[in-house]
Amino acid sequence: MFTELQKSLASRYQIHFNDVELLAEALTQANYINEHPDYQGHDYQRLEFLGDAVMQQSTAVYLFKRYPDWDEGQLTELRIAMVQTRSFAALSRELHLDQYILLGRGEELSGARQRDSLLEDIWEAFIGALYLDQGQTVVMDFLEKIMFAKIDEGFYDQFVDYKSKLQEWLQKSGAVTIQYVRLAEEPLANNDQLFVVEVMVNDQVLAKGSGKSTKAAEKEAAKKAYQHLMAKGHDN
Repeated sequence: MFTELQKSLASRYQIHFNDVELLAEALTQANYINEHPDYQGHDYQRLEFLGDAVMQQSTAVYLFKRYPDWDEGQLTELRIAMVQTRSFAALSRELHLDQYILLGRGEELSGARQRDSLLEDIWEAFIGALYLDQGQTVVMDFLEKIMFAKIDEGFYDQFVDYKSKLQEWLQKSGAVTIQYVRLAEEPLANNDQLFVVEVMVNDQVLAKGSGKSTKAAEKEAAKKAYQHLMAKGHDN
């Protein structure tokens, strides 16, 4: 059943599992085993436990080496954004793991194959299986290709609520008035619009942001303001 997945992993990432049973275990849900008493394998939960630890450690090591001038707070901030489980669901889909999960019939009918919470667990189980089968060096090489390379693409920003983070930072010493003011709305090609927004605290402008919606522009402004304040805080 996993032949096509093996071919895809080999051609795209130069990965070939020596122990295919580990790969099967990473993709097997408990309900499938309950409905197939003759099935000899295990469900993914133990591998998920291992994969979670491997992800945390691998990401921490990568960031530690990549950003030698960053302090603990900056490293933690990015690590948290990267190992949020919502990003794991997206990575599972990128590998097409969702297509190969062994599900119980009821779970299949309920749409579990596309459920983010399951795909997040499956990603961690897959990493746990890869670690046991290939070792840490292969895991790191794989993560550099599929996960760490996305840092420069801004992939992880979508999983960070910068407006909430900015609010928490600004209100550490007491209540403040935070405003998002739309400055402009400019036409783009294909009938799109570009919105420009500035974020203010107590009538002081902190940053400007732009995006194809007011919400996106506000998030960009909050991100710039938050990162600027974080940098200032770490410099002091």
